[in-house]
Amino acid sequence: MNPTRTITRLVTSMAAGLAMLSSPLTANAADITLTYAFFAPAGTFPAKQMAHWAEQVNKRTNGKVAVKTFPGGTLLGAKEMYDGVTKGVADIGLGAPSYDPGRFPLTSGVSLPVGFANATVASRTLWELTKEFKPKEFEEFKVIAMFTTEPGYIQSRKPVANAADLNGMKLRAAGTGVPVLKALGAAPIGMPMPEVPQSVQTGVIDGTMTSREVLQDFKLAETLKYVTDYPTVVVTFAAVMDKKRWDKLPADVQKVIDELAPEMATWTGNYHDNQNVGAAMKWAADQHKLQVLKLAPDEKARWDAKLKPMEDEWVAEMTAKGLPAAQYMKRMRELRDQFSKK
Repeated sequence: MNPTRTITRLVTSMAAGLAMLSSPLTANAADITLTYAFFAPAGTFPAKQMAHWAEQVNKRTNGKVAVKTFPGGTLLGAKEMYDGVTKGVADIGLGAPSYDPGRFPLTSGVSLPVGFANATVASRTLWELTKEFKPKEFEEFKVIAMFTTEPGYIQSRKPVANAADLNGMKLRAAGTGVPVLKALGAAPIGMPMPEVPQSVQTGVIDGTMTSREVLQDFKLAETLKYVTDYPTVVVTFAAVMDKKRWDKLPADVQKVIDELAPEMATWTGNYHDNQNVGAAMKWAADQHKLQVLKLAPDEKARWDAKLKPMEDEWVAEMTAKGLPAAQYMKRMRELRDQFSKK
């Protein structure tokens, strides 16, 4: 054995290994690892989206890209999600722009009570609006996925079929749900969702206004026997990557992620509407005799009229900030109607 040749081979091998470590975004198979953070538990529908996205990226890159998911705030919490991505704590962060309208002013328009039929329609609308308007609020990020919850519905102990039934009712709400309930005459109460079941049982609140999968997820149908069939506001979600990190990805990987983006709006909306909400509503009806109450046409018109000023105020406020609010609202309605027909 030639000692000199052996040492040369060892040095060459070590140098190659160090080069791989210093270049994690090389195009070599399986050497690209992305971290993906989310603030809510793994069982929630946005976390299901995160897992599906990770699986699809790995599959469509033929194993070149591995995605490590961190749900439940294990890497970044809700309030630090987007700043954490900018600082490199996670490669990708999934947050809720609805909870931070000051940071995402134009996108906050999607969280107004504009009558989305379901999560699929709202999610596809949100993605198309972001692609068309390219809001400045996302300029430091690469947006890789966007979707929404279904609209919030009033879920209550007692039936709500008109404004008189709702007057003064204490209902848990969050985000733009708070001004909606105020406008309709209810008394919105802010509290974390995990506190709602006990608060309902003890009479602290009379119900909640949120998407309806909570009837099963939090067993609320055991106490809340009525849902008013009046869709209100959605919660938006956006998964983003820092642009500097995005630019380091190979072109073929970027192509896969770009192709996935519009698909994820439809996939996540469908999952939420069918597996999440659809299953929960069936369970609540079968197991707890849940009743769905429809508003009379004239009553619905009165509720719509009470909420219309929210849109007008938003357009005026955003226009004053130099944002194309009127065009955004007009296009949002067009897309909503277009996707509702499919």
